Amino acid sequence: MVDATHIRFKAADRSYFSIIKRDIHQLAADAGFDNKKLGDIDLIISELTSNLHKFATAGEILAGIFQESGGNQYLEVISIDHGPGLTDVQKVMTDGYSTSGTMGIGLGSIKRLSDKFDLYSQKGWGTTVLSRVYARPITDLNQHASAIEIRRLIVAMPGQHTSGDGSYYKRTDSHFKLLVADGLGHGPEANLAVNEAVHAFKSCPYHSPGEILKYIHHSIRKTRGIVAAVVVYDLKTKKWAIAGVGNISSRLSNYMEIKNQMSYNGIVGHNIPNTINDHEALLEDFNQITLCSDGIKSRWENAKYPGILRCDLTIQMAAIYKDFARHTDDMSVVMAKIR
Repeated sequence: MVDATHIRFKAADRSYFSIIKRDIHQLAADAGFDNKKLGDIDLIISELTSNLHKFATAGEILAGIFQESGGNQYLEVISIDHGPGLTDVQKVMTDGYSTSGTMGIGLGSIKRLSDKFDLYSQKGWGTTVLSRVYARPITDLNQHASAIEIRRLIVAMPGQHTSGDGSYYKRTDSHFKLLVADGLGHGPEANLAVNEAVHAFKSCPYHSPGEILKYIHHSIRKTRGIVAAVVVYDLKTKKWAIAGVGNISSRLSNYMEIKNQMSYNGIVGHNIPNTINDHEALLEDFNQITLCSDGIKSRWENAKYPGILRCDLTIQMAAIYKDFARHTDDMSVVMAKIR
């Protein structure tokens, strides 16, 4: 079943911190993390919530379980705040440095306990922290990094148990294919429409995004319908192809330029244009694509976030989520980058 990738925890009230730690601990325990790892995760969550209480306003933590292609599971935790930001990240990472009279071991401790750590902060904007903890040592994977990096951040509307947004990708020897979909409305029926679309996407033999959308359209007529975007990257020609129907924002980018892709009007499963043309771009011009559902306001500029393109894709997605999401809706941000 395709559903939210992350659970959303509001961390504005200190009285909820123990609940957040308990729920994330249980999430990792259910995934099979051993006691040592669970203890590390408890400390990470304690430090993150402590920092949110001391320095932030409107703090939030997102958490989810993921799996590498080699089968190694990991817990991903993202801390997002609207605090004052950090003026000197390196100094704050040093043990013993504190602005609140504590021991000053928070961020440094989180980094040591994490298998993957990243941080982005800007004065007056706030701080976003990423921590990943793997169930097994990463060296056990014995595999090379993939040429295609894909990250997804999908959450359910507050009060809902399933998300009306969803995403799925597949790889073959010749193509990488990605679907991002938003079911009409919210809750189980919207989630059902997305899952039916993913089922069709899995079996679709076509390589054209427009043809894939038409194939999905005919396959989900009995659902309430979706808006969707499909991306296909041809590994041989090194070319992107993109097509969308409805309010899914698509943006190609590199370090210097951006290119927005327009979607067609319509609802997949109900009414789509007779002709859906693919938009194409070369990898040498754009090596990254970002897709967002209508939970995201459509305009954002990388120039607002100096240095963020050097961060993990998850940090980049969290910045978009932080500044441009409507936090009363299902929402999704999906990024793919070709190395």
